[in-house]
Amino acid sequence: MEKPVEFSKFYRVLNAAKEGEEGKSIELESMLKKYANAETSEGPLHQLGETFLYVGIMELYKYSGTEDIKEIGMLDKDAWDSLADEKKADLPPLLANTMIRYSKSNKLSRKLSAKWGISKREIDNNIMQMARYITEGIIDALE
Repeated sequence: MEKPVEFSKFYRVLNAAKEGEEGKSIELESMLKKYANAETSEGPLHQLGETFLYVGIMELYKYSGTEDIKEIGMLDKDAWDSLADEKKADLPPLLANTMIRYSKSNKLSRKLSAKWGISKREIDNNIMQMARYITEGIIDALE
C-alpha cells in the first residue's frame, strides 16, 4: 500500500492561521486549492484525506458564517453552543457526516479506485476512519 497518511503540516498551518500568524491564511487557502484539485496527492488514501480536508474546511466556513479562520478561532464556547443550536448540529459530527456524504454523492471511491488502481472496497473501508481522523484534526487545530 502507501506510506502512512498524516496531515500535520496542514494542521500546523491551520493553527498558525487561526493564531493570526503573518501569511498563514494565504498559505492555508493555497493548500486547500491544491487539495480540492488533488494536485499533491501521493496515493488514494492521501487524496481521500486531502479531499476531506477541503470539504471539512468549506463546511466549517459555512457553519461559522465566515471564511476568516482567525475569527473562527476566536469563537468561545458560548458562540459554538449558539451555532450548534442555530444549525441544529454540533460541528464534529456535522463535519464527518458532510465528508461521508460528499464521498458518496461524488462517487469518490470509484474515482479514486480508477485513478490509483486499487479496489473500490479498500477505499470504502477507509472512508469513515478518514472522516473521523480529519474531523479530529480540524477540531484540535481550532481549540
